[in-house]
Amino acid sequence: MELTQFIISFVLIFNIILSLTIIFLERKNATATWAWIMVLTFIPIFGFILYLIFGRKLSNKAIFTWDTKSKLGVKTAVQHQLREIESGDFFLKDPGMSQYEDLFYLHLRNNDAIYSQDNSVNVFTDGNHKFNSLLEDIDQATDHIHLQYYIVKSDHLGNRLAEALIIKAKEGVEVRFLYDDLGSRTLSRKLIRKMRDAGADVEGFFPPLIPKVNFKINHRNHRKLVIIDGKIGYIGGFNIGDEYLGMDKRFGYWRDTHLRIVGSAVKNLQTRFILDWNQASRHDIEYDERFYDSTSDGNTGMQIVSSGPDSDWEQIKHGYIKMIMSAKEYVYIQTPYFIPDESLLDAVKIACLSGVDVRIMIPNKPDHPFVYWATYSYIGEMLKAGATVYIYQKGFLHAKMIVVDNKIASVGTANIDVRSFRLNFEVNAFLYNETLAEILVDEFKKDMEDVTQLTYSLYQQRSTWIRFKESIARLISPIL
Repeated sequence: MELTQFIISFVLIFNIILSLTIIFLERKNATATWAWIMVLTFIPIFGFILYLIFGRKLSNKAIFTWDTKSKLGVKTAVQHQLREIESGDFFLKDPGMSQYEDLFYLHLRNNDAIYSQDNSVNVFTDGNHKFNSLLEDIDQATDHIHLQYYIVKSDHLGNRLAEALIIKAKEGVEVRFLYDDLGSRTLSRKLIRKMRDAGADVEGFFPPLIPKVNFKINHRNHRKLVIIDGKIGYIGGFNIGDEYLGMDKRFGYWRDTHLRIVGSAVKNLQTRFILDWNQASRHDIEYDERFYDSTSDGNTGMQIVSSGPDSDWEQIKHGYIKMIMSAKEYVYIQTPYFIPDESLLDAVKIACLSGVDVRIMIPNKPDHPFVYWATYSYIGEMLKAGATVYIYQKGFLHAKMIVVDNKIASVGTANIDVRSFRLNFEVNAFLYNETLAEILVDEFKKDMEDVTQLTYSLYQQRSTWIRFKESIARLISPIL
C-alpha cells in the first residue's frame, strides 16, 4: 500500500515539475501548453513519453550553417534591397505590385527572401504532367541535379525517378538526393545503395542516432525542391510515389499544385537546398556561382520563403496573414488541412466580416483522421463568419495555395495548420503577378466543377458522434 502511494505521489510530483517546465521554460503557445498539461494529467506516464517525442523544442537553433563568404554575400544583397525599398528607389517591373511592398519587405527583412522579378513559371496540378516535365528536365541536365522530398517511395514512380538519376550520375552529372527520414521510412535501402553505387549522393534528414528511436520525429523536413543545373527549379506539394499519380484506390485522383520556375528565384531555391543538404550530409556543397546561373525573360515577381522550428518567426504564416488582410475583393484558399491558430483564424474571419469573398476548398476524405476532424471544427467557424466552403469530391486535394485579388498568390509546402507553422521545415513561393494569379484562380474554378458546397445549415445537421470527434480533435490540435 505504501509503495502504491509512493508511486502515485512520485507521478503527481513529476507531472507538476514537468508542467512547470513547459509553462516557464519552454515558453510554448498558450493553447499548446494547456494541451500538453491535459495530456500529462490524464495519461501521466505515457503522456511523458509522448512529450519526449513530440513536445520538446529543438535544442539547437543553429541547425543550418553558412560559410562566412556566402552569408556575407546574401546579407549584402538583402541590405541593398532593403535600402532601395526604404528610400523609395526600388524599381518594380510591374508598378501594380507597389501596393504589396510591405509584404515583400516583411519577407526580405525577416527571412532574407530576396525579391526577384524575372521569373517564368509553369503551373502543374496533375502529377503525371509534373513528373513527365521533371524527368524530361533531368534527362537534359549537364552539370548537377538537386532533389529534396518529404516522402519518397520505392514504387513504380520512385524506381523510375531513381533510374533516371542513376543514368545521369553515370554520365558524370552531380546528383544529390535529400529525403526526410520519417516521411520516407518505406524507402528501400536497396534502392538507396543502387543510387549511391552509381555515384549519386543520397542522404536522410534528421535520421535517428539509435535505430527506430528518433527524438526529433516531431520536426520533419516537409520541403519539396528540385534544382537542375542552377537554371530550373521546382517547388510545390507533390511528393514521390504512385499515389501522387492517382494510382492509389484509397485516395483516387490526386489534386496538387506545383511550380516549375526559370529565373533568378532558382538561386534562392538553390540556397535553401544547400543549407538543408549541408545539415544532413558530411559532404558539404560549396557555395559556388555555377549553382546560381539562371536567366529568364519572364516578369513574375517572387520570393522564396522558408520557415521551421529553427526560426524566430512563423514567417510563412505571417505572409499568409498579410496577404489575407490586404484583400479587397477575394481570398481563395486550397488546403488539405485547415487548423489555423488564433491569429490566422481571426485574419480570415475579419476578411469575411469585411465583405471579402473568402472561399476555402478542402478534401472530402482524411489522410490523417484527427487532423480531418479538427479541420471540420474550424470550418464551422468559417461558415458562421460567412466564408464559402467547398468539399473536393474528385479525389484527394493536397494543394497548398492562396490567391488574393487576382494579384498575389502563394504556392508551396506549408499547410494551414500548426504543424506547418511551428514544427515542420517548410518552403513557399510568394508570387506577385496578375497573369499567374489568374491561372491559379482558373484552376480553382475548374476544381469547383468537382465539389459539393458545405453550407452552415448542413454543417449544423452533423451527428453528435461527429461533434464529439471534432471537439476532441480540436482540443489536441495544437500538438498534432
